[in-house]
Amino acid sequence: MAFRYFMRLAYNGAPFHGWQSQPNAVSVQEVLERALSTVLRSDIKITGAGRTDTGVNAKTMVAHFDLEEPIKDSYRFLRAINSLSGKDIVVDAVTEVAPDAHARFDAVKRTYKYFIATKRSPFAYPFSWYPGFQLDVEAMNRAASHLGSYIDFTSFSKLHTDVMTNNCRIDYAKWEVNGDYLVFTISADRFLRNMVRAIVGTLVDVGRHKLTEQQFCEIIEKKNRCDAGASVPGNALFLWDVEYPYPLF
Repeated sequence: MAFRYFMRLAYNGAPFHGWQSQPNAVSVQEVLERALSTVLRSDIKITGAGRTDTGVNAKTMVAHFDLEEPIKDSYRFLRAINSLSGKDIVVDAVTEVAPDAHARFDAVKRTYKYFIATKRSPFAYPFSWYPGFQLDVEAMNRAASHLGSYIDFTSFSKLHTDVMTNNCRIDYAKWEVNGDYLVFTISADRFLRNMVRAIVGTLVDVGRHKLTEQQFCEIIEKKNRCDAGASVPGNALFLWDVEYPYPLF
């Protein structure tokens, strides 16, 4: 009998080439699988709720893994994993779930936040981006309000990915002023690779009055990545939350 567990973790994405394991590059998944395999003395593979790109952070990531024997002491388990995974990854919860529960396919909503510093500060970097110019937040929000009216986000997707569809359902997208920061929050059922950074980059062009609200919509409708704005730096992007249709942790 196999026992399936969900774990909740956070990480600083700076030292990693994204979430997913890949040849000749250090990933979050690789580090965690090595730590789990060492602690559990077995070859452990994990499945995450999604894939973050190089340098992107996670305040909340969820992943699942299977064991032949149940975890008897979750406190000791977490302490052992965190002692081996390094200072940039913290696993703060683990819970047993149904054998068919799936960290990726069962997730119903994912939320990202992007942080823009509105003034230069030695404390803003590396978890925000200081663009060095003023932005029209109202114009950016007017443009962002249209995102929920579309389904196909090919214009904001990295080219040549292996996904079957570029359709997503966005149910929230808004900029807010928080002290010396502009914070963009976006929630959807799924996200494409590089999607949030491309959306933010295009909204920044709206905020600089390089694009109009109508042109922002036309970019989505053209379904051509070349028409959208440049991707903003990944260091200011956070996977903020992952929601499931059942209680966890």
